[in-house]
Amino acid sequence: MMWLENHRRMETLFSVAFIFCSAFTAGVQGDSLTILQAPGYVSFQKGDWPISGEKIPDMVALTMGFSVQEDLSWPGLRAGQLFQRPRANVLVVVRGVDSLALPQNVASYPLENPVPFTLDSVAETVHSLFAEDTPVVLQLAPSEERLYMLGKANAVFEDLPVTLQQIRSRLSQDGSVLASLPLNSLNRNAEADLLFLSEVQVLHDITALLQRHRHLAQDHSPDLYSLELSGLEELGHRYGQDSPQYRDATAILANVLQKFGEDVFGLYGDSAVVEVVTVKSFEAPLTRKSRSILESKQISNPGSPYNLAYKYNFNYAVIFNIVLWLMIILALAVIVISYNLWNMDPGYDSIIYRMTNQKIRLD
Repeated sequence: MMWLENHRRMETLFSVAFIFCSAFTAGVQGDSLTILQAPGYVSFQKGDWPISGEKIPDMVALTMGFSVQEDLSWPGLRAGQLFQRPRANVLVVVRGVDSLALPQNVASYPLENPVPFTLDSVAETVHSLFAEDTPVVLQLAPSEERLYMLGKANAVFEDLPVTLQQIRSRLSQDGSVLASLPLNSLNRNAEADLLFLSEVQVLHDITALLQRHRHLAQDHSPDLYSLELSGLEELGHRYGQDSPQYRDATAILANVLQKFGEDVFGLYGDSAVVEVVTVKSFEAPLTRKSRSILESKQISNPGSPYNLAYKYNFNYAVIFNIVLWLMIILALAVIVISYNLWNMDPGYDSIIYRMTNQKIRLD
């Protein structure tokens, strides 16, 4: 009896230790940044270097060859070639899961300080530098029905379903993902399941539209895609993270994202960077203005009721110096010319008066 009691105590201790180790391992894994696809001239180093969530926009800007306000002291990204940059950058943010099974990736890094972030600064840089080439800028969040398109995206993705009602009708049409996905425990009539399936449908439609308009990937202006998916988060709230619906959706999304990255990478001629950010939950809510209409122009200060100042442009210092020194040079030139004209002797310095004096003397 004493031996049996000791054996039970040992089993209890091992069970507690196993649960503690599992929880510790899950905490160590945490949120992650996965580089699905990247060309050879964009050098990502494999390692466990954590990156802060607020530095993701700077990382995206550097991969596209743009300068950032502060240096990114992160060893995961090395300096690439100066005159060769990717044609597109695609960032997919998946909420509600800390990691996905994406075996075919370039590198994966832990994500610390998962604060909400946007690629608005990168989109403004693309628009200001390549305004005449009309690049594609697409920012989409189906769960919030938030859509922002700029440049050629207005003409190409204008038929992209955004609202849940549009996506629900799209799922019932030909070419829907419902015919090819193993739904298993997912129910196409439930709201949470429908939101997840709608996000999968949006990924499928984006690649289909790019295949139909291949000229977008052949121009010289870089394109930017920012997609935010929260279907898994809704499934976790609705059924729980241990439910078969959540597990089936996680497996489906991992396969869809893997194929999505390969398709986009191939459409851009192996010259695109595809990143996936998995976040269990953001630390702070993100408040931003939703845009329900398509804009053909980007307005720096679109009539803010709070009388906010215009956003700072990094070319301001260059333009200011050009205008300042040009004004100084012109002012000095006017002063010198005026001084010489005031002290000029018409009889000796001006050929007109000199010839007139000679004619008077001859007469």
